[in-house]
Amino acid sequence: MSPTVQAILVHLFTATGAVFAMLAMLAAAGGDWPMMVLWLIVAFAVDGVDGPLARRFHVRTHGARFDGDLLDLIIDYLTYVFIPAFALFESGLLPGWTGWVAIILITFASALYFADTRMKTGDKSFNGFPGCWNMVVPVLFVVEPAFWLIFGLVASLAVAMFLPLRFIHPVRTRRWRTLSLPVAVLWSALVFWAAWHEFEASAAVTWALSLSSIYLLFAGIAQQMLPDRG
Repeated sequence: MSPTVQAILVHLFTATGAVFAMLAMLAAAGGDWPMMVLWLIVAFAVDGVDGPLARRFHVRTHGARFDGDLLDLIIDYLTYVFIPAFALFESGLLPGWTGWVAIILITFASALYFADTRMKTGDKSFNGFPGCWNMVVPVLFVVEPAFWLIFGLVASLAVAMFLPLRFIHPVRTRRWRTLSLPVAVLWSALVFWAAWHEFEASAAVTWALSLSSIYLLFAGIAQQMLPDRG
């Protein structure tokens, strides 16, 4: 198989994320939140794999007709931002005016963040919260905290997009990757399990999901505070 064909196949694989986004949106439009989350997890898995494949097969060289970065950003905005924001609003987790403020904050701030040329740091982490609302909203479905806690979290993360705080990429951030990557895989498996069981999670699953979420959220900030002795 020629390098060009391999590169095009990687682009086609990335583009399947748009299909999974549509399936997630259709589920959300019908109020089927567990199925929406399941499709978002599938899209999340595609997004986690296509980057390494793109680098492995040098798609910028052999598949230059298609801009893989742009394709990825388009799909990411759908799956990371737009659909989770819709779900947060329509599910009733944030009632009344709080839901309106939340979706405005999420969509507006995330659009700016996705266009930020300083999004990535030198160690392949993110400069500011990277708009991973697809990792926030499913946890809220499982934990179901009070609405004011949800609203406070949304507001804080929207502001954190533009603060000099570091957030890890579980695959690309090399520091602590031997821990971060398994935690990310565990998180995905827990969310998938919880959604498959319609968010009727046991205390053990809820705690494991909460702790893994806290790690993924704060590991980059911890790395900023702790010197790298490696």
